Amino acid sequence: MPKTVYDTRFFIEHYYSRENAVLKKTKDAIRKVKERFISTIVLHEIYYLTLVYEGRETAILRTSLLEKDFKVIKIDVEIAKSSAELRHKYRLSVADSIIAATALILGATCLSDDPHFKSVKEVKTSWI
Repeated sequence: MPKTVYDTRFFIEHYYSRENAVLKKTKDAIRKVKERFISTIVLHEIYYLTLVYEGRETAILRTSLLEKDFKVIKIDVEIAKSSAELRHKYRLSVADSIIAATALILGATCLSDDPHFKSVKEVKTSWI
């Protein structure tokens, strides 16, 4: 798989699915890709969800590991403007528009099963 931007929903499956087959697929989806990216908004969402369901220590550890294993892309001016355009055009949430804009600017595939991303014609999507 080419350069990949991972959506929050990917990590929800990776961390919370009770199905071994899903966990194997998410692990494979990480191993197969050399250029792995996440947006800072994904770090925010994963930290928050983990904080709520598993506590601060796990949230800190989990996001630290993500920062080690993925290149974290900050929301810069270019991503902010592109995100606003995509949000307006496709009526996306702020987080989804930022993730889509990150994939668009990097020329990367967005790994997500979120139907909102499939409507964004400018971004290629894939799922496990």
